[in-house]
Amino acid sequence: MKTKILIADDDPAIRDVFKMIFDRPGYEIEVKEDGKDILKNNYDLPHVFLIDKQLSGMDGLQICRHLKDNDATKDIPVIMVSASPDIGMLAQQVGADDYIEKPFDLKRLLKMVEKYARPTKKSASQRFDKF
Repeated sequence: MKTKILIADDDPAIRDVFKMIFDRPGYEIEVKEDGKDILKNNYDLPHVFLIDKQLSGMDGLQICRHLKDNDATKDIPVIMVSASPDIGMLAQQVGADDYIEKPFDLKRLLKMVEKYARPTKKSASQRFDKF
């Protein structure tokens, strides 16, 4: 089973960059241009979430809080992405597992995702049953 990453970013260029970064090492990628589907639980459970802080009409921190408050997703790592210099503090306040600032170093991003995307005791498919 491939490691799955769900990416939420409203910038099409950044989404394309993420696709290129994670496609090469063979990750399965699901991309959302905003957080509406995430708030409605309309997605396949990933191994890790990569959420931009500033989405169109929505705050990525709100999405992170939703994920961490939901029994089905609370144990799935969330990495916040932002150009904001306060992202570290803000990500910690909403329960994110980690953060990375834009512009980001590609190798650091890959290592971070690899660290958090390791399989847990529950598989993603088992967690999906809780929805």
